[in-house]
Amino acid sequence: PLRYISKYSEFVRREAEKNKFQWKTMGPAKVAVPSPNDFLQKRSKEPKPAPKKKEEGEKLLPLSVPRRTYHPVIRIKKNFIYKNALAVIRGEPKKPQHFCVDTRQGDKYLLEPSGLFPKYTRKKNYGVIPKYVTRRNEEMKREEEEYQASVLEQLKKKAMKTLSEEERTNVLKALKKNWEEINRAFLSLPVVTDTRYRKMHKEELELKLQQLEHDIAAIENHKTVYIANV
Repeated sequence: PLRYISKYSEFVRREAEKNKFQWKTMGPAKVAVPSPNDFLQKRSKEPKPAPKKKEEGEKLLPLSVPRRTYHPVIRIKKNFIYKNALAVIRGEPKKPQHFCVDTRQGDKYLLEPSGLFPKYTRKKNYGVIPKYVTRRNEEMKREEEEYQASVLEQLKKKAMKTLSEEERTNVLKALKKNWEEINRAFLSLPVVTDTRYRKMHKEELELKLQQLEHDIAAIENHKTVYIANV
C-alpha cells in the first residue's frame, strides 16, 4: 500500500522556509548605543517626592532675631582623665574578700555566700523586733481584749437568777396541774391501740408525763432554783 502523506505537508514546508533565518540576528540588527553621560547614578531609582508648588501670595516669614535676655548654652569640655583620677583618690580602698581553704590542694571558696561568715549578726538592727510584728501583736492583744469584754457582757446578760419561794410554789402548782390534765387524757385512751395514730398519741402522752414528773421531782428536791436570763 502507498505511504500516508498529509495534505498539509507542503504548507508546513513553505512556512519553515519562509522564517528560517530570522533568529540569526537575535533582535534588530542596529541598536542605539547608550551615551556615556547617561550612566546609572546612586539613589537615582528611589522614589522622589513631588515638587512643592508655591502658593500665590505666600510670604516668607521674617528672620527671628534673638532677644537681649537670651543666653546661649555654653558647653564645657570635661576632663574625664582628671575626674576618674580624683574619684580613685577619694574613693574607699577595695576590701579583701574572706575565703576558706578546705583541702591541701588549695581549693578555696568565699565565706560570705557560704553562710559561715557572720553577716547578719553584725547588722545594726540585729535582734530588734520588726515594726510590723509589734503592730501585729498590738492588734492581736486589742482583739483579744475586745473578745473577752464581749464574752463578759454575754455572761452578764445570761447571768443566773434565783427563784423566790412564791415563784417556786407557783411553778410547782402549774406543773402538777399540767400533769393531772395530761394524765386524765392518758387514762381516757381506749384499751386497744390498733391504729398507728393511737400508738403515736399514747407514746407522746407518756413522754410528756415522764418529763413533767422529772421536773416536779427536781423542784421538790431542791429548795433553791436558778434560771438563766435568755
